[in-house]
Amino acid sequence: MQIDIPEVKQAVEAAFARYEAALVGNDVAVLDELFWQSPQTVRFGATENLFGAAEIAAFRAGRSPKGLQREILRTAITTYGRDFATASITFRREGSARIGRQQQSWVRFPEGWRVVAAHVSLMDAPG
Repeated sequence: MQIDIPEVKQAVEAAFARYEAALVGNDVAVLDELFWQSPQTVRFGATENLFGAAEIAAFRAGRSPKGLQREILRTAITTYGRDFATASITFRREGSARIGRQQQSWVRFPEGWRVVAAHVSLMDAPG
C-alpha cells in the first residue's frame, strides 16, 4: 500500500480545506455534503454522540453559527492507498485556553471524498 500518493493527498487536502471553510462559515449544506450520507456515519463531538447522517444533519441545522472561528495549530493528513485518509488537527478558539482536537476518517466514493467518522474533543492547555 502506498502512503501519501501526491495527487491523492492533494485531493484530500482540498476536501479538508473545503470542510474547514464550510465549518467556520456555517455552510450547513456543504458540511452535510461532505459527510457520507449513511446511517453508518458517526460523529462524536465535544458534547454530543451522533450516529448516522440524519443525526449529524439535525445537529448541524440546530447549531448556533456564533463562535465557530478557530485557529488551526497543527494539521496531519495522511492517505492510505487511493481511497482512505485521515485528517487530524489541533485548534484553539478565540478567548479560550483549551486545545481542541479533531480527527476525521475520509473515504473516496464515486461522488468524491466523504467523512465517514469524526471525533472532536477539548483538553486543557498544557500547564
